[in-house]
Amino acid sequence: MTERRDQQIHFRVSKVELERIRQKMESCGILSIGSYLRKMALDGYCLNLDLPQLRRMAYLLQNCSNNLNQVAKRANESGLLYAADLEDLRSRLDELIAIGKQLLAKLSEL
Repeated sequence: MTERRDQQIHFRVSKVELERIRQKMESCGILSIGSYLRKMALDGYCLNLDLPQLRRMAYLLQNCSNNLNQVAKRANESGLLYAADLEDLRSRLDELIAIGKQLLAKLSEL
């Protein structure tokens, strides 16, 4: 059960302050000013992690998963493994590891 929000807080800001709040809110990807102010008041910060490496990593993980399933199916059906399939899978995994290291380095800077 979620806690009911029945208490209100009111405060005044200047036009310039309101515009700065809205800009920061939008840069974090938050659409509601109430949600943004609540998050800032309770946690003190908002992070918007728009890292293209995450999208690339998800794409590669999906490809590796598909390739691994195909290799496993072929191995189970015929008992044969092809070196090219394994090399392709290995190169994708190496790229995933490199992207993972880049992401960890960026996140450690936060």
